[in-house]
Amino acid sequence: MTPAARIQAAIEILDSVIEAARGQGAPADRLIAEWSRSHRYAGSKDRRAIREHVYAAIRNCGEIPRTGRAAMLLLVEEGDVSAELFDGSDYGPAPIAEGEAVAAGAIAPEWLEDRLIASDVSEEEAQALLGRAPLDLRVNALKADPEVLELPEAAEALAIPGALRLPSGTNVDQWEAYRTGLVEIQDAGSQAACLAVGAQPGETVIDLCAGGGGKTLSLAAQMQNRGTLIACDTDKRRLSQLAPRAERAGAQVNEIVLLDPGRELDALSAWRGKADAVLVDAPCSGTGTWRRNPEARWRLTPTELEKLTQLQQRLLGLAAELVKPGGRIIYITCSQLDEEGAGQIDQFLSANPAFSPQVLDLPVGMPRGQGMRLSPYHDGTDGFFIASIASA
Repeated sequence: MTPAARIQAAIEILDSVIEAARGQGAPADRLIAEWSRSHRYAGSKDRRAIREHVYAAIRNCGEIPRTGRAAMLLLVEEGDVSAELFDGSDYGPAPIAEGEAVAAGAIAPEWLEDRLIASDVSEEEAQALLGRAPLDLRVNALKADPEVLELPEAAEALAIPGALRLPSGTNVDQWEAYRTGLVEIQDAGSQAACLAVGAQPGETVIDLCAGGGGKTLSLAAQMQNRGTLIACDTDKRRLSQLAPRAERAGAQVNEIVLLDPGRELDALSAWRGKADAVLVDAPCSGTGTWRRNPEARWRLTPTELEKLTQLQQRLLGLAAELVKPGGRIIYITCSQLDEEGAGQIDQFLSANPAFSPQVLDLPVGMPRGQGMRLSPYHDGTDGFFIASIASA
């Protein structure tokens, strides 16, 4: 493909991404993959260049742009794409017309930027949310020792025990160490959140929002496969991924429980008031994961954010029913917004005087309210809020 044809392909994909964002359709990475499957003539270098153009345009547009072409013209305006590629050639984009509309550049939609400012997220911190994420690994302590583990490529050891960092795009899934469960792909911030749980052998631990089970596997390693570990979620598809992942990792998960939204306690009644620790990895805005999913800024609305904060409150209340006296709730969100983090914990503690905050001792993060906030700017991780609260 010519450079101009790559630009036109990126514009067409961006049009699909914009339409999907407006209608809550497929994510950008899936749309890019679908385009690649239907355009097999495009070589690997072509696909890589097109992908980079698409994500650069998404990162530069705060609001949903009107068209993919308007988004790409913003890259021209900022000097990242040559205007000469808009040459009207075969398979290339039409020449740029005088006064043609150009998308507006910003970090996020205005209302969302206001929420970040209200949460004391500086411009530099917000800009870092749109950088490129590295690839982090967790050495599976059930199968390997990070001190002696040999990998096909050199990795940077991080401050979090067993955490390694590699350049983005490293094909870890092709490694024997990955296929045999010696390592797992997991952002260092997520690993820090698991470290905050402090799961011990012999404890009863509930991962209340387990999803595909990445954090569940980390908890199993902390517990050395001794104790009772329960993984729950309302998403059947994601939860179905846990059993094969656990088998590969050699992780013991005692129960995998599919929850019915609004009736979670019915399925978890056997553990009511018995858990030493409940991990609440609550659904959230994902403002801390924009490095991986930048078009999420286009999908979030004030109404959706309000629904998420209400769900987070309900999940904290559910965790309070499950934890035993002297036990702990570890609450985390991959968000930088106080209304999903520090504000949620303040509200919970005000309504539940039998609980008290615990000081976290983590090698990353900065104090925020009664917890810790991690960010790409300060910690090189995805953005997280982490808090631990203890039952009297």
